[in-house]
Amino acid sequence: MDFEAIKRAAEGYRADMSRFLRDMIAIPSESCEEKGVVMRIKQELEKLGYDRVEIDQLGNVIGWMGTGEKIIAIDSHIDTVGIGNRANWTNDPYEGYETDDIIYGRGGSDQEGGMASAAYGAKIMKDLGLIPEGYKIMVVGSVQEEDCDGMCWQSIVNEYFNGPEDARSKIEFVISTEPTDGGIYRGHRGRMEIRVDMHGVSCHGSAPERGDNAIHKMAEVLLNVRDLNENDAADDKEIKGLVKMLDPKYNPEHWEDARFLGRGTCTTSQIFYTSPPRCAVADSCSISIDRRMTAGETYKSCLKEIEDLPACRKYAKDVKVSMYMYDRPAWTGHVYETECFFPTWINKESAAHVQALVDAHHALWGDKRLWADETARSKREGRPLTDKWTFSTNGVSIQGRYGIPCVGFGPGAESQAHAPNEITWKQDLVVCAALYAAVPGLYKPENKITEAEFRQELTGNDIK
Repeated sequence: MDFEAIKRAAEGYRADMSRFLRDMIAIPSESCEEKGVVMRIKQELEKLGYDRVEIDQLGNVIGWMGTGEKIIAIDSHIDTVGIGNRANWTNDPYEGYETDDIIYGRGGSDQEGGMASAAYGAKIMKDLGLIPEGYKIMVVGSVQEEDCDGMCWQSIVNEYFNGPEDARSKIEFVISTEPTDGGIYRGHRGRMEIRVDMHGVSCHGSAPERGDNAIHKMAEVLLNVRDLNENDAADDKEIKGLVKMLDPKYNPEHWEDARFLGRGTCTTSQIFYTSPPRCAVADSCSISIDRRMTAGETYKSCLKEIEDLPACRKYAKDVKVSMYMYDRPAWTGHVYETECFFPTWINKESAAHVQALVDAHHALWGDKRLWADETARSKREGRPLTDKWTFSTNGVSIQGRYGIPCVGFGPGAESQAHAPNEITWKQDLVVCAALYAAVPGLYKPENKITEAEFRQELTGNDIK
């Protein structure tokens, strides 16, 4: 493989990728409102000579290069979060600016920059004849990830393909282009969205003893949730903290993976109540809990953990612990309903698809993370090339639910995600496009783990 030719080709497309990214940023594309940016991506893929470009029923845009039966996919979610308080932005988040080095605006790092690199990475494969015989490249611009990460790939697996078995038999692996700060990421923690409902009885506020205040009872639950997150796991703790999953005593099968991914966390993110007027006792109170899950934790174990909190046991007849559901219509009007559970996933560093990216990086760019300026350098220098995300990605479904191997390498920085004054680096676009182009030729499918071996590596996720 001529790696210098790949690097020259990627550098030659720097201006085109920058322009394409600026065009995407200029089109507001929050979850369920991605139609404009989907059409712009479709236009670009067709201009680049993709063999086929289509939009599925959920509204994902999918481009194909090559004609083989086996698939290597590159995924980029092309929805963004909103801009928040406009006063926190120095420049227009949808017009922004660019310099010789950076592009400014909502979606630059999270993560339309990945779409730009993926689109041109596959173009380089075609230009230089890098698609191996028997393979084709699937470039996906996926929707609604910010709303419900992985749901887009649930739809792809079950509605575009003919279910998990069909998808697994065709897709060798997926590269996620979420921002990785110059690293190759082999997994991340999972998450779930938990709801706790507390029943009470209303009465006049002048005589609160006549009622049963749901807010007061929920206050005890809130303190228990805080303890679950902050306590250690000492024997004297009634509520042992989530840090316990880093200890082989409590997590004998997965504690090493848990230490790599990081401990689970929980925090109360929302609170709701009902009360006839302000001068009455509240007759219901509900909270939302954001639960981040490490290796060895399952949706069942996390729900039971909340049910077993002292306050929930104390008020058992009035408490309901459940998982949120997601059923928001896509921009096409299609609805894919799913529970808000996003499984943990992890790969061995030696896994064939991970090693293909490592080999490509070594051949193209060496064994250290690259940076474009001092801002990026401060976040990247000294960190291992192979690492993990802090946040969640579509990998929760691709690998977490369905066992399709996934690995990450994408332009931009996690710290830019959801932040005002978001930027990404033009050099990252070039680096990633080159790496994507080189990976298929370096992948050694004979080293791919078997389905049985993969199931043994699963981190305890029992999927509904």
